[in-house]
Amino acid sequence: MRDLLDLAIASHGGFERWSKVRTIDGDVSVTGTTWARKGWPDALKNIHVTAHTQNQFLAISPFTTGGRRSRYTPDYVAIETLEGEILKERRNPRSAFDGHTVETQWDDLHLAYFTGYAMWNYLNTPFLFAKPGFQVEELSPWNENGHERRRLRVIFPDSIATHSAEQVFYFDDDYLVTRFDYISHVSGGVPAAHYLSDYKNFDGIKFATKRRAYLRDPDNTPKTDRILVAIDFSAITFS
Repeated sequence: MRDLLDLAIASHGGFERWSKVRTIDGDVSVTGTTWARKGWPDALKNIHVTAHTQNQFLAISPFTTGGRRSRYTPDYVAIETLEGEILKERRNPRSAFDGHTVETQWDDLHLAYFTGYAMWNYLNTPFLFAKPGFQVEELSPWNENGHERRRLRVIFPDSIATHSAEQVFYFDDDYLVTRFDYISHVSGGVPAAHYLSDYKNFDGIKFATKRRAYLRDPDNTPKTDRILVAIDFSAITFS
């Protein structure tokens, strides 16, 4: 029997198709209570993102205001003009979150780092998990609202910037990701349940165009009264 990761990769488009992708571009709107709590309400509405698949790079334009874009890699973030003039930069950006709590306000470079690594992970899932250094293990199924979901525990290598080293991914009967759980360490240790829906086929690759993240209780259920993060893609292209 093929294992769960193989089935998921095939269902999302397969390695043959994914191996031809080098760049992902998306038009997206990102909202939710997280951004207001961190001091950036509506800062990520109606943005364009560009991500690489072969390395951890993501750019956002416009970023916080017109005429600017952000540039993310795990070891370096910058805010620059559209012509490439660097306005602000930060090396070793994850260390800038040391000591942060849920209520700690972010500057624009914090925002660029968090959004950069998070969106890069989202755009590259589940193909990312087949890279060297990842550890995967199928867990017992989870029943939610009468639907049984197969689950995959994923341990990320230190080389990948992400929410938390251990994350759990849930798959529907078509082996598409419907949810994943994590702890957002850089935003104060928030346990989250992040849901994916409204899949569409973009040039041979299936991609969730709607995402909603909620606080997660100790019993693994979401608190759906408040949306931490809402992500809505209107267009995605691959090159």
